[in-house]
Amino acid sequence: MLDDRAKLLLKALVERYIAEGTPVGSRTLSRASGLELSPATIRNVMSDLEELGLIASPHTSAGRIPTARGYRLFVDTMLTAQREELMTPSLAADQPQKVIANAAHLLSNLSQFVGVVMAPRRTSVFRHIEFLRLSEKRYLVIIVSPDGDVQNRVVFTESDYTQTQLIEAANFLNTNYAGMAIEQVRERLKNEVEALRGEIGALMQTAVQASSDAMSQQDEVVISGERNLLAVSDFSSDMSHLRRAFELFEQKTQLMRLLEISSQAAGVRIFIGGESKVVPFEELSIVSAPYEVDGQVVGTLGVIGPTRMPYDRMIQIVDITSKLVSNALSHNK
Repeated sequence: MLDDRAKLLLKALVERYIAEGTPVGSRTLSRASGLELSPATIRNVMSDLEELGLIASPHTSAGRIPTARGYRLFVDTMLTAQREELMTPSLAADQPQKVIANAAHLLSNLSQFVGVVMAPRRTSVFRHIEFLRLSEKRYLVIIVSPDGDVQNRVVFTESDYTQTQLIEAANFLNTNYAGMAIEQVRERLKNEVEALRGEIGALMQTAVQASSDAMSQQDEVVISGERNLLAVSDFSSDMSHLRRAFELFEQKTQLMRLLEISSQAAGVRIFIGGESKVVPFEELSIVSAPYEVDGQVVGTLGVIGPTRMPYDRMIQIVDITSKLVSNALSHNK
């Protein structure tokens, strides 16, 4: 456990490093902390903090910088959000897609980093389903939604099916499951497939899985402000760091998984790069929060920036934007 003196010095070191981006020395720390301590005493405390893995000495510098573990302790126990009024415009609610795009831009503009928003999940309810044989073990699944949208998916199966079997499978699904969400059908089929003729049950499971995957692929991550990272000295001075950061945006599936994790908890969550496999790059942190439609969590948004970001302000920005998006989408029905 850290004593109060060590906590104060760690807090001062993190805040100074966030503000200036350069390693913090004992003299600077003495002034920043406001503690009447000798440089030798401060060096001893810094040595203890380093042994605990909370700060590190980069290269041959006499100063120290926070580690992922140090940031985490700072965020969890020392952060006092400054209640400044953020000037946030309202989000136009005429179209959900516009709300999502506006939210990503708003997050980026307010934070001066990168704004990310996961579009709302759509429930994949079907009204009618048909199977069409294309060739051996290859079939077209035609799914009609309640509002008339048609979705076509090609599926490949281990067995070959006759047209009679295809009609039989489609009739069973349309008779027993029409009007249900694809995800519900998939769960029901898992339990009921034993009672069905094996081969047709397998066909239906394959089709339902493909339809569910298609809907999940429509969940998209909207990203705004990637170029803002070019202005962050931590990245611009080392292009390899910047390239690794941009890999995260290219691998949207990785971002999706991260945002999915944060949607499972209420309120703002902070992921600090390097402390776990959740954020694969040590130089990046993500501050995120879920947003709702009529009280139901439907997506997640957040800010991606350097670990050296002003977390108190980012928490406010993300929290306010999630409320704006929730309000805009809840009134857009």
